[in-house]
Amino acid sequence: MPDLLIELFSEEIPARMQKRAGEDLQKLVTNGLVEAGLTYASAAAFTTPRRLTLTVEGVLDKSPTTREERKGPKADAPEKAIEGFLRGAGLTRDQVEERETPKGNVLFAVIEKPGRPAADIIAEVLEATIRNFPWPKSMRWGSGALKWVRPLHSILCILTDEAGHSVVPGDVDGITFSDTTEGHRFMAPGRFAVTSFDDYSGKLARAHVVLDASERANTIWNDATNAAFASGLEVVEDKGLLVEVAGLVEWPVVLMGKIGDDFLDLPPEVLQTSMKEHQKFFSVRNPKTGRIERFVTVANRETTDNGATILVGNEKVLSARLADAKFFWENDLRVAKSDMSVWTQALENVTFHNKLSSQADRIDRIAALARELAPVVGADPDDAEEAARLAKADLSSEMVYEFPELQGLMGRYYIGETEKNAAIAAAAQEHYSPLGPSDDVPTAPVSVAVALADKLDTLTGFWAVDEKPTGSKDPFALRRAALGVIRLTLENQLSSSLIDVIAKARDLHFSWIDDENPYEFEDDKSWTDMSKLELQGSSQKAKLSSDWLLKQAARLDLWSGFIGAKELLPADLLNFFHDRLKVYLRDQGVRHDIIDACIAMPNNDDLTLLVKRARALSETLATDDGENLIQGFKRANNILTQAEEADGVEYSYGADIKFAEEPQETALFEALDAAEARIAPAMEAQDFTTAMSAMASLRGPIDAFFEAVQINADNQTVRRNRLNLLSRIRTLCLSVADLTKIEG
Repeated sequence: MPDLLIELFSEEIPARMQKRAGEDLQKLVTNGLVEAGLTYASAAAFTTPRRLTLTVEGVLDKSPTTREERKGPKADAPEKAIEGFLRGAGLTRDQVEERETPKGNVLFAVIEKPGRPAADIIAEVLEATIRNFPWPKSMRWGSGALKWVRPLHSILCILTDEAGHSVVPGDVDGITFSDTTEGHRFMAPGRFAVTSFDDYSGKLARAHVVLDASERANTIWNDATNAAFASGLEVVEDKGLLVEVAGLVEWPVVLMGKIGDDFLDLPPEVLQTSMKEHQKFFSVRNPKTGRIERFVTVANRETTDNGATILVGNEKVLSARLADAKFFWENDLRVAKSDMSVWTQALENVTFHNKLSSQADRIDRIAALARELAPVVGADPDDAEEAARLAKADLSSEMVYEFPELQGLMGRYYIGETEKNAAIAAAAQEHYSPLGPSDDVPTAPVSVAVALADKLDTLTGFWAVDEKPTGSKDPFALRRAALGVIRLTLENQLSSSLIDVIAKARDLHFSWIDDENPYEFEDDKSWTDMSKLELQGSSQKAKLSSDWLLKQAARLDLWSGFIGAKELLPADLLNFFHDRLKVYLRDQGVRHDIIDACIAMPNNDDLTLLVKRARALSETLATDDGENLIQGFKRANNILTQAEEADGVEYSYGADIKFAEEPQETALFEALDAAEARIAPAMEAQDFTTAMSAMASLRGPIDAFFEAVQINADNQTVRRNRLNLLSRIRTLCLSVADLTKIEG
């Protein structure tokens, strides 16, 4: 069976698009081949800045012949029905069969499709792939008939078997399929022919093209680390940058240059960000001092002067870039050391969201909430409030304007240059964390207070304006914010009522009306109605200042929505937290039904308590006693529920041991007394492990009771007593967790 080789050769493909493009090429071509009946043994895609390559091994040389039988209408059906059937089958009346069936004579069409040569199928599939390729962005050139990410120059498409190779006949908008390609743009210009994938990859290597992107990345990293090590330095690892640079060159040549002495005192992160974003340079660090002292650039060619000219040019450009960064740094430091309130005041003109006012308003809310949360997390309230007020000040700085990804970090540097304590400076950087499931969680109390306040303000605000996540859409990263609150709470072992905190955060969103409305109204509706009348010019109703009304005009429609959301918001948002908690715990091996069983219990808004209960229940149910206890509980609950429905009474009056007739019945009374004596104080102390263990110890007595005792005894007094005993089982188990929600 022949092997297929395809290369689509073009101008430079953006590095960020290459990996996905290789995957798409492989998927589209192989799926097209399989749909046409051409199976294959294996396939692999490769990318360089100028080419997408696909090799497919073991392709059938011909698609198999297919035979399809279609049942049609009756032979005496109306003419139009028969004509439609014949048209769909592509046959004439004398080419179909008439067969006798229990329902009469029926027409059958037997359609045979002979196999087609692989070359014909490949040509069609490749043309369709090129014309419908899913580039994120594409362009037209020349006649404009074809779209591609960059102008497409040539298409290599050959089949190779033991007898040799052949070019697949075909073309796309004047670009004819061939067996030729090009090497490196500068080091090996000119076209050459290839006969197979091995021949292709070998000739490309000799023409200074490394076909495999991972091989290029390994070369870059190894050469860069060796060059740095030779100078007693180390390369700062950046996997994303490594992948990107590997997509910028076909023949990587690593060069290490110097950073001007004037810039060595800039924060390392500023140097790293500037060099990465603008120049695609790797940072080289002195491990003894932590300073960034050199850089690594990757050229796309070898030169006679071993890259000296390239380095001179790169160092010159880098100096200009770093001069800007130094200018920003020095200007920002002057502001930070004199009066950072200049930055926070500037945020009054920065809109956080068109329904949620400015960044300055948001900072006021976060500061107030951080002060409320400070005692819960063990932080000083004054420090928490001040940290919250300064945490986002760097958003107005010149450095963060140039490099938004440095927000928070620059705030830490700037606050650190003042006389504020280190905890306040650290909060500027750490309050954004955690940004994901694997990100570090802040542990410093001030940072935790500000981080929680920041995320809770975001969540309550967007909940109030009904901008909740829907399906896969979460444009404001509210799921990430909720996970951040969960991780901050759990990993810092915080115990508090989340619904109360949500209510406080919600009230801060509503507090602007109390602060700014110079008149009091009896209810929200009268305020809304009067304000709207004033805006419409009803001067007889107006005593509010027009300036105040104009300031609030943008908020009026929003306020109407707030009125409905105000009371429902805490409970609704708590449900959202519970949903995110289920996902978080499921990834840690805790079943969703176990979490549901614990959510159904009181104090389910204390996430630390809730998770502690869920983990204890999960560990208990993992044992034989725990698993079998669930079956005993469900049996008791089912019998009791049916009896209560049939009798129209609730059996919860307490069973009496004096009516016990069987030893197993007496033993269950004693076991329940012993378990209650352990469970009650354990639950009071929130010692769920002990409580669950005591509950699991009931497994044996319950099993023995059901094996030996008939619940529905003839003696009604005994029957009622036994049903009340089952009620004790149910009540005791449900005091630990809602076991009715456990599956199985």
